[in-house]
Amino acid sequence: MAELTSLRNIGKEMEKKLKAVDISTAEELKKTGSENAFVRLKLHYPNVCLVHLQTLEGAISDTDYNQLPSDVKERLKNFSDNLK
Repeated sequence: MAELTSLRNIGKEMEKKLKAVDISTAEELKKTGSENAFVRLKLHYPNVCLVHLQTLEGAISDTDYNQLPSDVKERLKNFSDNLK
């Protein structure tokens, strides 16, 4: 099982937050998906924002979060906006 920090964009602070919502490995994050993981984080940490969602998506797709394709960024923004 790969550590969360082995994924692109995932540092110690994000790893700590993910573990707090029962996502402890890279495989678990990939299985959960960025949107579901974000919802879990949002319930536990209300201040997480769109950048966190982009970070999760980038980790899963092995892409720097700021290099995600514009259509993916737009989809994630819509998802985040609809949670409010």
